[in-house]
Amino acid sequence: MNAVMHMRAQTELATIYEISKILTSSLDVSKTCREALNVLANNMGYRRCMIIVDTEEGELHLLAAVGLSPEEYDAGHYRPGEGIIGKVYSNGMPAVVHDLAAEPFFLNRTGALDHIDGERIALAAMPIRVAKEVVGVITIDRVSERAGGGFNDDIRLMTMTASLVGQALALQRTVLAERNQLISESRRLRQELKGRFRLDNVIGVSKRMQDVFAEVHQAGPSRSTVLLRGESGTGKEVIARALHTLSPRKDGPFVKVNCAALTESLLESELFGHEKGSFTGAVGERKGRFEMADKGTLFLDEIGDISPAFQAKLLRVLQEREFERVGGNRSIKVDVRLVFATNRNLEKMVAAGEFRADLYYRINVVSLFLPPLRERREDIPPLIAYFLDRYNKDNGRELRITQEALNVLVNCYWPGNVRELENCVERTATMARGDTINELHFPCQTNRCLTQTLHHVDKDDAVAPVHGHGHGHGGPFEISVPVPELPHRTSAPERLFGEEMPEGEKERLIWAMERSGWVQAKAARLLNITPRQMGYALQKFDIEVRRF
Repeated sequence: MNAVMHMRAQTELATIYEISKILTSSLDVSKTCREALNVLANNMGYRRCMIIVDTEEGELHLLAAVGLSPEEYDAGHYRPGEGIIGKVYSNGMPAVVHDLAAEPFFLNRTGALDHIDGERIALAAMPIRVAKEVVGVITIDRVSERAGGGFNDDIRLMTMTASLVGQALALQRTVLAERNQLISESRRLRQELKGRFRLDNVIGVSKRMQDVFAEVHQAGPSRSTVLLRGESGTGKEVIARALHTLSPRKDGPFVKVNCAALTESLLESELFGHEKGSFTGAVGERKGRFEMADKGTLFLDEIGDISPAFQAKLLRVLQEREFERVGGNRSIKVDVRLVFATNRNLEKMVAAGEFRADLYYRINVVSLFLPPLRERREDIPPLIAYFLDRYNKDNGRELRITQEALNVLVNCYWPGNVRELENCVERTATMARGDTINELHFPCQTNRCLTQTLHHVDKDDAVAPVHGHGHGHGGPFEISVPVPELPHRTSAPERLFGEEMPEGEKERLIWAMERSGWVQAKAARLLNITPRQMGYALQKFDIEVRRF
C-alpha cells in the first residue's frame, strides 16, 4: 500500500512539474491549458479534463478540454449557477460527484455519460481563482471504481493545478489589459495627430497638405487611375512617385513622360515605341514607355497639352490596355497603373472642345488637387530649412537664415510655388556673403524680383494669358524690366504659303509662323499646341525664327 501511495505521489509531483513548465512557456493560455490537460489525463488516467472560464458577456465557455469531440467541445458553454459547473463557479466551492448518472444537477451537455458501457462515472470540479475572484472551473471525470476509490488525492492535485492555471490566466489578463491600454493610448494619440500623414521626400505640415497625404495613402494601394491637379511647381511628380511607392507595384518600374515637351509624332513613338524602319531614322526596334512601365506605374505629365488627334489614340489604349508600335501591326498588352498630371483647366477645355470629354472621364477617376504654396504658408519654413540644409551639404557651407528673412519668404506670393521657392533659396544662398541670410539679400526687397509681374493675376493654367488684379494694397503695381532693342526691319519677308494650311508638319510650322508674324506663342495657338512644343518642333526641323 505504501509503495502504491509513494508511486502516486511521485506521479503527482512529476505531473505538477510538467504542468508548471507548460503553463509558463507561452501567453497563449488556450494552447498551454490544452497541453497541461493532456499531461494531467495521461499521467493520472482521467477520462476527460476540462477548463471552463468566464467571458465578458458573463457566460462560461470551454477554454481547453481533453477527451471531447469537436461537437462536444462546441456544446461546452454554461451560465453561472447552471448545473454542477455553474454552481462551483458561483459559490467558489469544489464539488465531487461519485455517480454522474444519479446526479440531478448534471446536465451532460458535453456527453460525459455517452458510451460509458455501464461504468459508474465520477466527476470532480475545482474553482479557478485569480487573487480572490473565481474566474473559471477545472473538472476531471474518471471511472468511480478505480483503485484507491477516494477523491482526496484528486482534489489535492486539482487544487495545485487550478492554482497554476489561475496564475497563467492572471498573467494573460494582465498582459491583455496592458495591450488594450496601449491600443487605447495609440488610438488617442492617432486622434490627436489625426491627419499627420508622411510621404517620403514630401514636406507638408499644413492642413491642406495633410489632406493630400491622407488621400495619397488612401489611393496609393489601389490600381485606380489618378489625375493630379495643381499649378506648376506644386510637386505633382513627387506625389506621383509617392503613389507608386505606396502601391503593390513599388518594386516595378516608375516611368515618366512630359507630354508637353514632345510633338504629336514624337510623343506617339515615345509612348508606344516603334518598329525598325517605321520612319526615317528608325534603325532598330524600340520599346515605348507603356512597355517599359509594364507591371509598374506610368506617369504622364502635362496631359492637358496633347493634341486632339493624339487624344483619340491615347483613349483607345486606356480603354483596351493594348496598342501597336509605330509601324507595327502586333497588339501589345500591358499591365500599367496610370497617373496623369496637369495644370490646365480640363473642364473648360472640354467645354471649349479642346479636350475630348470621353478621355476626360477616362482619366478623371481619382482626382487629387495640390494646393499652391501661397495657400499653405505653414509649409514654407520647413521647406526653407530643407532647401538650405541641402545647399549647405552640397556646398560645404553653414548658412543660416534670420527670422526677418524668413518672414519675407513666408509672405511672398510664390506664383512658381515650391520650385520657385527652391530656386530663390539657392540663388540667395549662392549670392550671400557671410554665414547669415537676412532680408536685404532678397531681390524683392530692392524691387528687382522679376516674378513680381506674375503676382495677383487671374490665370486658368500655366500657359493661359494672365490678367492683373493689381497689387494687394488696392492700387495697380508696375515693374519695369529692361528689354534689349532688336534690329529693326522695315518690311516682312515674303510668305511661302497662302491662307490654307499645308499638309506636311514642317510646312504647317512655317505657315503658322508666317500667319502669326513669327511670334512662337501665337503660332502655337494656331496649331493648338503649347509654346514649348512649338519651340521643340522649330528646333527639330531647323527652322530659323525670323525677326523683323
